[in-house]
Amino acid sequence: MRHVFLTLVFSAAALAQATLQLSMARAVDIALSPEGSLKIALAEQSIVRAETQVLQAKSALLPTVDGTFQTRNQTVNLRTFGFSFDFPGFTTPNVVGPFTVIDTRPTVRWTVLDFASLRRYKAVQAGVDTSKADRDVTRTQVTDQVARAYLTALRADAALAAAQANVDLAKELVDLALSQKDAGSGTGIEVTRAQVQLANNSGRMIVAQNDRNRAGLQLLRAMGLDLSVPIQLTDKLSFNAVDTAGVEALLTQARDSRLELRAQKQREAVARMNTSAVEAERLPTVSTFGDYGGIGRASIGLAATHTVGVTVSVPLFDGGRRAARRLESNSAVRAEQLKTRDLEQQVELEVRLALDSVRSAETLVTTAREGLALAENEVAQAQRRYQAGVGVPVEVTDAQTRLDRARDTQIQALYSHNVARLDLAAATGHIQEFVK
Repeated sequence: MRHVFLTLVFSAAALAQATLQLSMARAVDIALSPEGSLKIALAEQSIVRAETQVLQAKSALLPTVDGTFQTRNQTVNLRTFGFSFDFPGFTTPNVVGPFTVIDTRPTVRWTVLDFASLRRYKAVQAGVDTSKADRDVTRTQVTDQVARAYLTALRADAALAAAQANVDLAKELVDLALSQKDAGSGTGIEVTRAQVQLANNSGRMIVAQNDRNRAGLQLLRAMGLDLSVPIQLTDKLSFNAVDTAGVEALLTQARDSRLELRAQKQREAVARMNTSAVEAERLPTVSTFGDYGGIGRASIGLAATHTVGVTVSVPLFDGGRRAARRLESNSAVRAEQLKTRDLEQQVELEVRLALDSVRSAETLVTTAREGLALAENEVAQAQRRYQAGVGVPVEVTDAQTRLDRARDTQIQALYSHNVARLDLAAATGHIQEFVK
């Protein structure tokens, strides 16, 4: 039994430390799950608060029922109520009591007609839709954040692989320099130069490893996972051509699909509803009330009594408070309209900038690929010339340096291309399609 228990413990520990295989799509799914990003959990709580506000606003449209039970022992000064009579042989007492009165009854109140409360209720209902739209915007923002962190980690992976390739090439050149020296066709300075290049490349690989670790931690933080979880990325930096349609077509997609615009237009609609509710405060309200119960003394029994009535309230003058609230609500509507216009301009700017970035990044990738192919060819030729004794070691070292730069340039070009694609997808409201 002890052996089985220890086996289960070690198995659980091994499972907890197992490397998490991550594609971009899976990373986004984890971040959007209930246990993922804290931002989404906070957005969900905003929806809960908005729904409770709906219940509060709805209560103003429903009747209220109270039940009361009262017992009191009192004395009454009759002269206070104008009772002061003297008859022959009888004098009205000044004070009556003490006596005990019992009163028990339910009371109902209901505002039957209140246009202001009804419009406030509709505005609060629309506020729930606004909160849900904001939640969807938050999900899009989290998706964007995770996708960018994933691309950064991919770039760090590629940079680490390139650094390892540079170290391997430097080792080959050190071995080549040593063999040339042993054969009598090389010198010690050539070996030293190759060893210096190897040391430099080894140092750059250490930096690349640190950058990879840092990028992995940033990705885990964006996903909302424990920072101690080891991860391995299953995607690679790659080139995917983008069908860059006309800018007007992309702008139409953005206006139709951007969740930020939907949420902002919803907030503008809520502001208009709030203004309408303030305007409705000038209208009459009709309310009813009633109660039924028993009142009397316990010694003689309770008598049934009731009250039923209707109240019509017509606002006449409130010192200007309603007019001030109307001006305030109109200002809020105007502010939301300005925000909507500004957001529309921002969306157009983002689409145009992203489109330009995609086009330039495609050209940069093509140039970087050509440069890398040329640099690899140069290194191969320099090695052959050096082995044949017709070249000098400096040519090999210089070619290796240019190959290092060409690899870095290609990595940066591919990264810029993917970031530009992400920017365009986010600008047009199709970021979910990008991460699939």
